[in-house]
Amino acid sequence: MRRVEEAIKEGIVAGAFPGLALVVAREAETLYHYHTGFAQLLPEPKEITPDTIFDLASLTKPVATATAIMLLVQAGKLSLSDKVQYYLAGFDGNGKEEVTIRHLLAHSSGLPAWKPYYKEIDPSLEGKSFISNKVLQEELVYAPGQKAIYSDLGFILLGMIIEKVAQQSLDSFCRQNIFQPLGLYQTFFINLQNKDNQKFLSLTNVAATEACPWRDRIVVGEVHDENAYVMGGVAGHAGLFSTAQDLCRFAQTMLNCYQGKGNLISQEIAEIFFQRQADIPCSTWALGWDTPSPHGSSTGRYFTPRSIGHLGFTGTSIWIDLEQEIIVVLLTNRIHPQRSKEQIKIYRPLLHNLVMEEL
Repeated sequence: MRRVEEAIKEGIVAGAFPGLALVVAREAETLYHYHTGFAQLLPEPKEITPDTIFDLASLTKPVATATAIMLLVQAGKLSLSDKVQYYLAGFDGNGKEEVTIRHLLAHSSGLPAWKPYYKEIDPSLEGKSFISNKVLQEELVYAPGQKAIYSDLGFILLGMIIEKVAQQSLDSFCRQNIFQPLGLYQTFFINLQNKDNQKFLSLTNVAATEACPWRDRIVVGEVHDENAYVMGGVAGHAGLFSTAQDLCRFAQTMLNCYQGKGNLISQEIAEIFFQRQADIPCSTWALGWDTPSPHGSSTGRYFTPRSIGHLGFTGTSIWIDLEQEIIVVLLTNRIHPQRSKEQIKIYRPLLHNLVMEEL
């Protein structure tokens, strides 16, 4: 992997990211684990280690939220065709009565991509309730199922549905039913409203993210996403933290389930969730997961169409080639200390290409 390591070091020098953790696995065997650079530059440098914990940002969507929905479908507690309105009172009008759980998972609900709700909140209001109500009241911007617009708002609703059906918090459900059974002991939400979780704020092995102008501090040990932060750190669209090794273990479980060899999700459900939704025009989305775009995918050139993956705004990604049985987990803190850096868009496909060429 010499060329891979050279490209990573080049990316650090170019300022694409302060540091990086990379894990590559094939056919259930971890072949390569590499880490280099810095978990934090300011206020003082801190190096990345094998157990550095990263803010996963939108990897929360497939790893926590979509997997939780898979478990609830498997248990017969909900169906993909169920109307969102059935679970969430107040989600009505403007065609919203036609929106299903499948639409939310496939980013085809008609909801807009994102809204800066965190800027609107009154300090006297409870953040989670405020944002939940704002999403429920949001107008659709297109008819459900007509196209796909990647939407944080849809996954906020999915997090709410999970809590309603499971009768427990999203972080508690995921811990008990996903993370603990799989041995993912470094994978968790940091619930900022739970005093027992305040200990995470002092963890020394968490990679820093942005020098946030809104919070007026460098964000470390708390979720970077502002809406998730206002919601208390636990949301369907963001809030999860993990290590590269834990994510590789999770990805291998998903691959095993797809092959009918897993004990978390049935093969039938895995196949449904990992299939691109062909009925949605020009969409690459499966259910909670993305698939490689035929034009300029972050996977590079060598992942087959039968691959699933996802990106996170903080500079994280996970890709699983279901056909070649290859897993690549690539975690960076590219928004530290500023989110304006965009070179990750160059280095991510480059690194995937180099890894696949070496394999």
